[in-house]
Amino acid sequence: MMRIRQARDGLSSSLFFVPMTFVLSAAVLGEVMLLVDGRVEDLPQRFAATVDSARSVLSVVAGATLAFAAIAFSVSLLLISLASSQYSPRVVHGLFRDPFNKRVMGIVIGTFTYCLVVLRAVRGPLEDSGQAVVPSLSILVAVVLGVISILSIVAFISHSAHSMDVSRILQRVTSEALAAVREQWPEPSSAQRREPEGDQPTEEGFVVAFENEGWVQHVDHEALLKQLAPGGRMQVATVAGRFAIPGTKAGSVWPWPRDSDETRRALLSGIRLGETRSMQQDATYGVRQLADVALKALSPGINDPTTAQDALFHLGAVVREMLVRQVPPRRWTGPEGQTLLLPEATTHTDLVELAFDEIRLACSDMPTVQIYLMEIVCLLAQSLEFSDREEAVVALRHHASLIVETSDLSTLTHYDHERVRGAYQRRFGIGAAASSDGASVEPRATS
Repeated sequence: MMRIRQARDGLSSSLFFVPMTFVLSAAVLGEVMLLVDGRVEDLPQRFAATVDSARSVLSVVAGATLAFAAIAFSVSLLLISLASSQYSPRVVHGLFRDPFNKRVMGIVIGTFTYCLVVLRAVRGPLEDSGQAVVPSLSILVAVVLGVISILSIVAFISHSAHSMDVSRILQRVTSEALAAVREQWPEPSSAQRREPEGDQPTEEGFVVAFENEGWVQHVDHEALLKQLAPGGRMQVATVAGRFAIPGTKAGSVWPWPRDSDETRRALLSGIRLGETRSMQQDATYGVRQLADVALKALSPGINDPTTAQDALFHLGAVVREMLVRQVPPRRWTGPEGQTLLLPEATTHTDLVELAFDEIRLACSDMPTVQIYLMEIVCLLAQSLEFSDREEAVVALRHHASLIVETSDLSTLTHYDHERVRGAYQRRFGIGAAASSDGASVEPRATS
């Protein structure tokens, strides 16, 4: 299952697979059309072509589509560069996953391949065969494909221009994150049960250390349980989304195995590392991406509070979905009494800190953004008001108080301090009282 996930994720992120499929399909189509041309006789005069016109048409279409392909690749690289510098390097991978871009590249390169296949079959009467070969129907299809390629490039440029809209980028990241959350985090229930982790053995366990570096992309809980002896226990010291450094601890196993080397290899095979971070088992990566966009917008080089506000509201949608759900299990049990402990699994408190801590510090000198952030935290707390997520509500209220404390420690004017404190007072009804001036100047947090 883990290998299937890895292959599926690799294909969805690849710019090679879909165009390659179109190239192979175009080559097959070219051969099929040549066979059809060999069986069809007495075509209407307007469909007929000469050897010279056939070669000219095919050469023009092939050359034009190759130039279009260069334009498409250039525009793609430009978009990746702009998205990386303007928003965040972590949103770039979504551009590789865009199926529209892959299909346009496939159509253009496929048309080029088709023209080459057909052009190879064109023969003049004075060449080796002694008989002219002019596949008129195949040439007609090449013309149609050429027109489709031109329209595809126009659609590609239009799609690329709209895809750089920050709201679309944020919506795409939000949709991917929500899909990952709904797949990985358990459905909300009437009561949040915290499974006991049990007593950790007092004796020192067998330490499994990482042998390679890379991002932890997937922890195969079932595979790890199968590698444990009946009644055995393993405490995993990492979680998907963290970086593994060779020699650092991946986990501890009790009791000590008989064959330590074989056990180490088997257990490490259940923790897959990769070159990049992904959402395969790490739904918090979507939170990280949205928070990074907000941080980039708040940086001195960009200084775009409106984009930060947009990112905050999308971030709130993802965080809310995670807060209403149960946190991932921290304990797994096997059929023969094996136990897998995951103390590093994300909690609701961890999630709130990941989403808002760095943004709170980055906007310490921006009272308007602080009020936007206060609004998001308040809306999240209100959405959990009638749920049993007490831990999450406490974390949100604590974060709201930290926003006020951060504002008080900044170099803002007294007027701006009162704006932030007034926003806190009105939303949570606790803390310092706001001045009348603060109440009149608070911005409405609208997208």
